[in-house]
Amino acid sequence: MLLNQLREITGIQDPLVLREALKAADGDLTEAVEILTEGQPKESDQETSDCAAEPSYCEGSVVDQEQPTSTVDSVPHNQADLQKCIPLAIQQFPATDAILMESHAPLNAAQESSVAESKNRSKRKRCEVWGESLSRNGWKRTDAWPVGMKNIGNTCWFSAVIQSLFHLPEFRHLVLSYFLPNSVLENCESRSKKRNIAFMQELQYLFALMLGTVQKCVDPTAALELLRGAFRSPDEQQQDVSEFTHKLLDWLEDAFQMAVNVNCPQEKSENPMVQLFYGTFLTEGIHEGKTFSKIETFGQYPLQVNGYKNLNECLEGAMVEGETESPPSDQSVKYGQERWFTKLPPVLTFELSRFEFNQSLGQPEKIHSKLEFSQVIYMDRFLHSNKELIQARREEIKKLTDRMALLQQKLERYMRYGSGAGRFPLRDMLLYVLEFASTKPTPAEPHVKGHTSGMPPVHSRGIVIQTTENDEDAVASSYPEPVDGLYQFPWDPVEIPEYPAPRGVTEDEMSLVMTCLQRWRKEVEQDIQGLQDSIALLEETIELMYVDPSLHQVPYHLHAVLVHEGQANAGHYWAYIYNPPRKSWLKYNDISVTEASWEELERDSFGGLKNASAYCLMYIDEVLFRCAAGNGAEMLAGAAS
Repeated sequence: MLLNQLREITGIQDPLVLREALKAADGDLTEAVEILTEGQPKESDQETSDCAAEPSYCEGSVVDQEQPTSTVDSVPHNQADLQKCIPLAIQQFPATDAILMESHAPLNAAQESSVAESKNRSKRKRCEVWGESLSRNGWKRTDAWPVGMKNIGNTCWFSAVIQSLFHLPEFRHLVLSYFLPNSVLENCESRSKKRNIAFMQELQYLFALMLGTVQKCVDPTAALELLRGAFRSPDEQQQDVSEFTHKLLDWLEDAFQMAVNVNCPQEKSENPMVQLFYGTFLTEGIHEGKTFSKIETFGQYPLQVNGYKNLNECLEGAMVEGETESPPSDQSVKYGQERWFTKLPPVLTFELSRFEFNQSLGQPEKIHSKLEFSQVIYMDRFLHSNKELIQARREEIKKLTDRMALLQQKLERYMRYGSGAGRFPLRDMLLYVLEFASTKPTPAEPHVKGHTSGMPPVHSRGIVIQTTENDEDAVASSYPEPVDGLYQFPWDPVEIPEYPAPRGVTEDEMSLVMTCLQRWRKEVEQDIQGLQDSIALLEETIELMYVDPSLHQVPYHLHAVLVHEGQANAGHYWAYIYNPPRKSWLKYNDISVTEASWEELERDSFGGLKNASAYCLMYIDEVLFRCAAGNGAEMLAGAAS
C-alpha cells in the first residue's frame, strides 16, 4: 500500500528505489518522499527508455502542455499530505471529520473515473518534469504563506476563481462543513446530482490541502477533471471563464440544496449558496405607455465597460435605461426602465463585459478601455429604499450635466476658432496678430547686383508659344531674360523685410490696433477662464452629489480582482486577493503567490495601458470583511503552530 502511494507521489516506478527509500525512512511516507525528492535518484534504464518511448505522454497535447515545475509540484492529492491537513480542517470545521477520513472511498462512478484519469495525467506530467526536481526547501511552504495552485494545462482560470472563493472564510466554512446523510447518498439516482456531490467532495479535499499542506502549491486535477465535461471544447476553457463560474456556482447550489432538503424540502431560500452569492433587484418602467414592475434574482451582475470611466458610472448606466421625452401634448412621458437593488448578497460580484463580437471580422474582440474602481464602494445610491432621494439627485445631476454640455460647446468655439478646415485657439491667434503688429521692420537685404538707382530696371522677356496637338488654343508664356548678364524679376528684394512686419502704418493707427488687440485678447482669456472654472465647478458638484453621510451606510470592500491578459480568444488569468490580517494585496498566479501593491493592481486591472485588465470584481459587505480579518488571523496562528 505504501509502495503504491509513494509511486503515485513521486512518479518513480522502480520498486527497488521505492523500497530502499521506505526502509531508510522507517516506513514514514512523508520522510520517504523527502528522501527521494531531495536525492533525485535515477530510475532504471528500462524506466527511462519507457518514458522516452512515449512522447505523446511526456510532451502532452496542446491542452495539457504547461511550464516545467518540480516533481513535487506535480503531485496530486497525496494522502500523506492530506492526512496532515485533516486535523487542522477538523479543528476548524468538525463536520468534515467523516468526509475527510474517507478520502479513499469515491462516492460514485463519475468520481472514480475522474480520479483514474487524474492519476494517468499525473504520471504523464511526472514523466515530463522528473529531471528538473527542486530541492526539499524549493517546494516546501514557508510558514503560513498562502499556497498556489498548479496549472495542469490552460487552467489558470480555475486557479483564479477557486483562490478567490477559498479566501472567503464563510464560503470555505460552507465547503468544509458540507455533509450529506448516507440515506441521501444511497437514494441519489440523478447523474448530475452524483456529479455535483463528487465535485463537492473533491473541493473539500482541495480546501483541506490548501489549509494545511506543507507544499508551496496544490494539484487541483481531480476536482478540475469533473468540470472539463462542462465545456464543449478546450478553447472555451480560455474564453468562457464567466460561464465556468456560473456552472461552478450552479453545481454548488445544487449540492447544498440536497443538504437543505433533508430538513426543509424544496426551500431554496435556506440554501447557503443562495444566501451568500445571490441578491434581488426590482425593475420598474414604462413600455408602450404601460407601466410594469418585476423582481429578479441575480448572482454575478453584468456591467458594460464601453463608454464609462469608473465602476459607479457603469452601475448608473446599468440601473437606468431610457430618458424623458416631451411629445406634442407637452406631457412628459417617461420611456425606459429603472432597476433598484432590493437585497444585496454578502458577496457582490460584478462581471465586466470586456469581450464583444465584431460583426465585420466575424470574431470576438477584447475591450481594452480604462475603467477605474475603488477599494470601497457604497451601494446606497442603488438601493430601492433610497429611491425617492436618488431620483431627486438624478434630476439635479441631469440639469447640471445639460448646463455643463452647453458650457463645453461655448468653450469649444473659443478653442477651435475659424471657418475653415484648420481651426485654432482664438487666444493664440490674437497673440500672434499682436506679435505681428508690434514687430518693427528690419533692414532690407542688400541691392541685387546691377541696380545703380532706386528706379526698377527695365526687364526684357522672351515669349514662348505653346500649342496643343490640334494646333488650337495656343498658350503664350513668358520668362525673364538676362539684362547685362543677370536675370531680372518684376519685384525688388529691397521692398521685402527680413521678418513679417506691418508697413506704411502711422503711429495713431498702430496705437489703435495694439489697444484693440490687447483688449480683445484679455477679454477672450477671461471668457475661457470663466468657462473652464464653471465647468470644473459643475463637475465637482456632480461628483459630490452622492457624498452624503446618509448615502454611506452600505459599504462593500473589494475582496478579489480577477485579471485577464491577452486577446479575446487566448490569454492568461490570475487574481489579486486582499489579505486582511496582513493588510496587503496578494497576487495569485498559478503556483506563485506574491505580495503586491495597490499601484501594481491598478496597472494590471484598470486597463487602457496594455492587454491586461480586470474582468471580474468581487466585493464583500462589512460583516464578511470583519469576519475575514478575524478568521485570517486565526488561520495564521493555527498554521504557524
